[in-house]
Amino acid sequence: MISRNSPAWRRISAVVAVPLALGACTAGDHRGQGGDAPPRQPTAPSPSASVDAPPSCPASGVRIRSTGGDAAMGLRALGLELVNCGDRPYQLNGYPVLHVFDEQHEPVMLRVVNGAKEITSGFDQPPRQVTLAAGERATAVVLWRNLVTDSTVVATNGEFLTVAPAAGQPGEEVDPDGPIDLGNTGRIGVSAWKKADPSAPVPSRPTPPPVPSAVPSSVSPPDGRL
Repeated sequence: MISRNSPAWRRISAVVAVPLALGACTAGDHRGQGGDAPPRQPTAPSPSASVDAPPSCPASGVRIRSTGGDAAMGLRALGLELVNCGDRPYQLNGYPVLHVFDEQHEPVMLRVVNGAKEITSGFDQPPRQVTLAAGERATAVVLWRNLVTDSTVVATNGEFLTVAPAAGQPGEEVDPDGPIDLGNTGRIGVSAWKKADPSAPVPSRPTPPPVPSAVPSSVSPPDGRL
């Protein structure tokens, strides 16, 4: 038994007293001391945090997108739109430059037909110089056929498409609105850039270009005797 007057008893009493003294202090006992930081006030979220910023204009000064596709009797047509999103005039004089890639993003070997004469008619107007003021648009059409004429040749399917305004300029990836199913034709066509009507509104999903009604050369017309 430890005597209350013994040194051991006094050491135990001191150890117990320290936590009791600390427990008696509350947060309010330290308020106003120089070593404590002032309480932080909640900050209101920035109004712009929930607002999507408009897409930035590329360094080229133009933005390219697809305007939807259409298909009839194996003929495919995909509209293209180029918008001058810069602050200075932009000139075009020629055809869009196309590159097609497969699902592994590997280039698809094919031949690009400017004017699409070997694919269909009605899109072979020669290029003319087009000057777009800021905000103005130009359009073109990509055309191909889903046609297989040789069963020994593997059909070609592209999944991705890039379009440049002209040769030597950077291209942008556009939505092909489905597979670029070239069959085994090995070719794709494109019309020349032309200026869009400035008075026409720009819908969020423009109407795809009409597909020519001409019957493909590989399809025989119906026999009138049947």
